[in-house]
Amino acid sequence: MKTLIYILALAFTIQLSAQDPIMQKDSEALESVATSITKKYDDQLGLDGKQFTLFQKKVEEFLIREEKLHEAYTGKEKLDMIYNLRKAETMEMRNILTQPQFDLYRRIKPQIQPIAITETEVDDNSMEDDDNK
Repeated sequence: MKTLIYILALAFTIQLSAQDPIMQKDSEALESVATSITKKYDDQLGLDGKQFTLFQKKVEEFLIREEKLHEAYTGKEKLDMIYNLRKAETMEMRNILTQPQFDLYRRIKPQIQPIAITETEVDDNSMEDDDNK
């Protein structure tokens, strides 16, 4: 009887650890976007095979989270949430990349993965341009 309980407990534990709630909503479109983004980084960072896979999965995970933010928030609040999400993504990449790769990653990330600006910021910037003329 103890053996049966241990087997069931082990099977249940393995099943729970195999499920990543973020990755359960896996989308082929987001996976291809993550691959594309990872290839852009790979061109400059020189990721090895294991790093490439880990990097791609991490990018995909954060794309899924970002998609949820786009659905749930608007305006400046959405921009702030995306900014915080991108900061978290950057910090998690530290576990995948070497220090020189991470330093370069932080420098090139704004060009490869820019954060959008809100419409009010565009209006404010165009008004400032008008004032400077």
